Amino acid sequence: MKKLSARRRHPLAAVVVLLLALAATGGLYTAFAPASKAKADDSAQSLTIEEGKKLYQVGCASCHGTGGQGTTDGPTLVGVGAAAVDFQVGTGRMPAQQPGAQIPRKKVIYSQAEIDQLAAYIASLGSGPAVPTKNQYSPEGADIAKGGELFRTNCAQCHNFTGKGGALTHGKFAPDLTGVAPKHIYEAMQTGPQNMPSFPDTTMSGKNKKDIIAYLNAINGDQTTNPGGLELGGLGPVSEGLFAWIFGLGALIAVAVWVAARTAKAKKS
Repeated sequence: MKKLSARRRHPLAAVVVLLLALAATGGLYTAFAPASKAKADDSAQSLTIEEGKKLYQVGCASCHGTGGQGTTDGPTLVGVGAAAVDFQVGTGRMPAQQPGAQIPRKKVIYSQAEIDQLAAYIASLGSGPAVPTKNQYSPEGADIAKGGELFRTNCAQCHNFTGKGGALTHGKFAPDLTGVAPKHIYEAMQTGPQNMPSFPDTTMSGKNKKDIIAYLNAINGDQTTNPGGLELGGLGPVSEGLFAWIFGLGALIAVAVWVAARTAKAKKS
């Protein structure tokens, strides 16, 4: 009997085997690599939150409670979000030296890395506004004129129309916005710190916030010039005219009285 000859393989069989091997390799990568990456990200985030919790227990828990629930000395931090922490701690307002009607800006005592850790821990207590990206708060490409209109409509009542700040009631005040970082201005609008109302994206869009930041940068930036001389806090021509009338006219009256007195004394002599 003749031996049965081996079945001849199809010319494309090797190609099919290679494709199946590649598909299997790709499937394994899809199954395991993203999971490993996600696990690593979760571990890093957990470590950040843990470090933030340690910082919180030392510098914040005495006023805001061990779990951020708030006390008679400090409000709850559950749900305020990372942006509120980045603003309050990043401007030096927190930790506060003592409770009061208004917590002023002061020297920052935490590094940015520590602020990020604190923000991650507070964010883990409840959802809230996230720290904005540079693209969100950068004034580049924004509409300065629109920003001025929005600022005068929504902000000038407290900060005055050039952002120089102003007095409020019961020892409160709207702070001067000169020199405040664009990120912190965005975060303040997003979170509404202390006496300021909040302007979430449902009330004021991110683009509008960016326009306001561009306006403040245009009128109070490093390259801003003031051709009017003394600005008297940037309160405008009415206050400057009133100042000129009161002090200018008062000076003229004082000079007239002095001249009259000298003249009368000379006549008596």
